[in-house]
Amino acid sequence: MFKDRYDVVIIGAGPAGIFTAIELSRRQSGLSVLIVDKGREISKRICPARETGKCMNCRPCAIVSGWSGAGAFSDGKLSLSPEVGGRILDYMDHAEAVELIKYTDSIYLDFGADAQVHGLNTARVEEIKYEAMKHNIQLIPCGVRHLGTEKAFKLLKRMYEYLMDETNTEFSELTEAKDIIVEDGRVTGIVLEKRGCETRTVKCSYLVLAPGRDGAEWLSDQAKKLGITTFNNEVDIGVRVEVPNAVMDHLTRDLYEAKLVYYSDTFENKVRTFCMNPGGVVSEEHYDGRIAVVNGHSYADSNLKTDNTNFAVLVSTRFTEPFNQPIEYGKYVAQLGNMLTGGGIMIQRLGDLLMGRRTDASRLKKSVTKPTLASAVPGDLSYVLPQRYLTSIVEALKAFDKLAPGLYSRDTLLYGVEVKFYSSKVQVNNRFETEVKNMYAIGDGAGITRGLMQASATGICVARNILDKCGAEHREGLTVG
Repeated sequence: MFKDRYDVVIIGAGPAGIFTAIELSRRQSGLSVLIVDKGREISKRICPARETGKCMNCRPCAIVSGWSGAGAFSDGKLSLSPEVGGRILDYMDHAEAVELIKYTDSIYLDFGADAQVHGLNTARVEEIKYEAMKHNIQLIPCGVRHLGTEKAFKLLKRMYEYLMDETNTEFSELTEAKDIIVEDGRVTGIVLEKRGCETRTVKCSYLVLAPGRDGAEWLSDQAKKLGITTFNNEVDIGVRVEVPNAVMDHLTRDLYEAKLVYYSDTFENKVRTFCMNPGGVVSEEHYDGRIAVVNGHSYADSNLKTDNTNFAVLVSTRFTEPFNQPIEYGKYVAQLGNMLTGGGIMIQRLGDLLMGRRTDASRLKKSVTKPTLASAVPGDLSYVLPQRYLTSIVEALKAFDKLAPGLYSRDTLLYGVEVKFYSSKVQVNNRFETEVKNMYAIGDGAGITRGLMQASATGICVARNILDKCGAEHREGLTVG
């Protein structure tokens, strides 16, 4: 059980929270640190669906909650460009961001990340980029370090063991943050509730809010209660596409992940590819214990590779006033899909979608592309996705087919719905401190990042700022004395 007071309390044990604690320890600060998460410690995170193929609706969901957040079972891709995976360039200049990512990457390497970086074959990247431009497609070059699902889990477990065994850091699993305590504009504590225990108030000098995407709604609610300024983020809604490796190999062989952007013909919506998994599998995730959304990952071990490549195709929309509920909107669309499948993920062949008919079991069986998510339910995505989104996705796939022939084919599989629950972006300064003194908001849940690397980097920034403040207070105390 946690104590009554800590120097630093971190809400959320995803990469942002973990790297805050690691950087504090590497600087030998001696600060007492408590990390809390509503999920479990990493060795206890077991998803039955990985063995049975059927989601058991565990609460909390072992895929999105717990030590290392959704990253524990993710594909484990580290994007090494500050232009990919978040908005840190809004808070620092390019040179500082590059140096920060380089330092963050070195920590991943120290804990066992693979030394190989994909996407550095400049000649081949330029060739693909040139070809993409012929078809009004933007290729975003980015070096990618691929951990793989199984290696990411082991690496993040090593981080847990290091922090628990060698530092002044504690972790409280199955613990929910309730309310933030602020006095005279400064954070002083947090109300926590550990499963099976009474609600308790924990005092702290610094509070780091890093709840991840699954905690984005909680963070938005807390911001409203405290009068902290927030801004609407884009809403990313779309599908996960699955095709044979043969369709994408000529891109993924050199890039690993081809980050493509296209502006749709009819509506000029931004459509982008995201989270590309060569030889991977499509997976199911649950938010709030009730909303099923689709995702994907792949393993580093070649023996675990499949014959398929999967990736998300997402339509980005930034709503203006009076709309201020991006999370609720994304959940609403996902719930429509769940309603039609009885609670699971929907799958449809692209050919059936174009013909205006539902995919059924017999049609799916004829598909050359064999689905890797066995529990997906055949259906019709036109009853789920708004026309603007569906039209934009189809137009983007048709354009991408010119770069990857065979993508716009009858047997291309579409899974729905893929939704990225980005919260309203919290107002922070260039060191991610909120309008409440000594309280920080970082990572995906704060609407600032969208991937492992940038989320981790924001944790480094916050730790350094806390240490700078502690040093200044210490020097001031010596001067006064």
